[in-house]
Amino acid sequence: MPTFAAVDVGSNSVRLKIAKLVRGRLETVHEDREVTRLGESVFRSGLLDPEAIAHTVKVLRRFHRAAVSAGVDKVRVVATSAMRDTRNAASFIEWVRSTTGWRVEIISGIEEGRLIHLGVVSNTRVNTWPLLLMDLGGGSCELTISVDSQIRSMVSLPLGAVRLTEEFIQNDPPKKKDIERLHQFIGEEVGRLERRMRRWSPKLAVFTSGTAAALAELSVNFRKGQVRREDYVPTPVLCRIAEELSKRTLAQRRLLPGLGPKRAEIIIAGAIVYADLAERFDLAGVQYSPLGLRDGMLLQMAAEFDRHTAIGKRIESERQTGLAWAVSHYGADEAFAEHVRDLTMQLFRQLKPVHRLPEDYEEWLTAAAMLHEIGAFINRTGRHRHAYYLIANSELYGFATEQRRLIAAIARYMGKSKPLPQDRVLRLLPALDRQLVPRAVMLLRMARALNIGRKGAVQRVRACVKDSTVDIKLQTRHGGADLELWQLLKEGSYFREVFGRDLVADVSSTA
Repeated sequence: MPTFAAVDVGSNSVRLKIAKLVRGRLETVHEDREVTRLGESVFRSGLLDPEAIAHTVKVLRRFHRAAVSAGVDKVRVVATSAMRDTRNAASFIEWVRSTTGWRVEIISGIEEGRLIHLGVVSNTRVNTWPLLLMDLGGGSCELTISVDSQIRSMVSLPLGAVRLTEEFIQNDPPKKKDIERLHQFIGEEVGRLERRMRRWSPKLAVFTSGTAAALAELSVNFRKGQVRREDYVPTPVLCRIAEELSKRTLAQRRLLPGLGPKRAEIIIAGAIVYADLAERFDLAGVQYSPLGLRDGMLLQMAAEFDRHTAIGKRIESERQTGLAWAVSHYGADEAFAEHVRDLTMQLFRQLKPVHRLPEDYEEWLTAAAMLHEIGAFINRTGRHRHAYYLIANSELYGFATEQRRLIAAIARYMGKSKPLPQDRVLRLLPALDRQLVPRAVMLLRMARALNIGRKGAVQRVRACVKDSTVDIKLQTRHGGADLELWQLLKEGSYFREVFGRDLVADVSSTA
C-alpha cells in the first residue's frame, strides 16, 4: 500500500495532503495548511520577500516531518503563480532542497488547471455537462470547460485574490473607485476569452479553493428564509456577498463566521472575481467543491504507480490527446510519426536485455517518436533544436515539466549531433536520466531509420541478442527496404558506442 504526499506551494498558502493507495482508492492520512503569503511581495516588486520565504520553508519542514512520520513513498511539491512570476525563484528552490531534500516543481497555469480538473472530476459525481470549473488562488484563476470528464478548453488568468488585493484594494474599506477599477480589470481579462468559453453553454459550474470555501460558508447567512445548500451558492447571493463585503472594514470582515482573519484580508477581491464570472457566463449559481490541486497530484502519482487503474487510463488518454494536438498544431506528418512510434515500441520491447531502460521510458520514447519532427514548424534548418524547444515548452496535457524535458531531450538528437554530458539539454535532467538518454536516443534513431523512406516499408522487426552482436531482421511489405536497411546500418558505430555490441541487420522476408 504505497503512500503519497502532495505539497502545494501557493501564492497565499502552503498545503499538504498525504494519502494511502488502498485497493485502487486513495485514503487520506493527513492534511495540513498554513497561510504564508509567499506571493504578496511578488505582485508588488517581482521578488519573493525573505521573511515570506523563511516562513514558507519553516512550514515545509513541518510538512517534511509529517511525511517521514507517515512513511511516504513519493512526494511531489509544486509551486504556482507567485513562483512563475518571481525573479528569485532559484533561491527559494535551493533553500527548500537543502532543508528538506524536496525538489520544487514550478508548474504552468495550464498544468495547474489540468491537475485541479483531475482532482475534481475524478472524485465528484457529475450528471450534467458541460461543466465549468473555476479555481481562484492567490495569484491566478484557472477556468476549465469539461465534457464527459475530458478537458475541452482551459485558460489561466492573472486574477488571484492576493494579486488583485495588492493591486486594487488600497483603502479600508475600499473606495468606490477601487472597486470600479477592479471590475474593469476583470472584465478586460475575461473579455478576451468570453466568447470562447460561453459557446460551450456550461450547464453546471463548480468553484474551488479557500476563497470558494469561505464564500460557500458565508452564503448560509445571506439566504435566511430560503432553502439552503451549503455547497451551492446562487449567483444573486454571490453578488450580494461581494457587494456587502466591499462595504465592510477589515475588522468587521474578520468578525464574520466562517471567515478566518487572513482570508478576510483578500476575500473582497476573490468574491468579486467569482461574482463577475458567474454573471458574465449567465450561471444560475455555483457549486462548491473542497477538492483541488493536491487531489489531482495524488491521483497522478497513484496512476503512475499503477497505470491499469481507471485514473491511469484517463491520464493516458489525456496524454494521447496532447500528443495528437501537438502533431496537428505544428503540421507534422502524422502517419510517419505513428509508424516511427510503432517501430520504437517494437525495438524497446525486443531489446530490453541490451538497453536496460526503466519501463517508463517506453512512454517517453513513443512520445518523442510522435513529436521529433515538429521543429520544422519553425524552420527545417535547426529543426531538431526547435523540436526540443517546442516539446519542452508546449502544454502537453498529462506530462509534467520534467517529463517534457526528458521527451524533448530524446527527440533533440535525431540529426548529426549526439548527446554529450556537457550539453545543456542533459544538464537540465536528473543525474540518472542523463545516463539513460543516450540509450533512448539510439532506439529512436533506429526506429526513424527504419521509416526513412516514409512508405512504411518495414512492418516488423525481430531482434536476436548475442554476446557481442545484435541481429535485426526486417520484415517488409512490397518486397524491399533497401533505403531503410542502409540507414539503419549507418547507425552501427553509434550503436556500438552506446551498447558495446555490433549491429547486424538484413531483410528476412516479405510480410
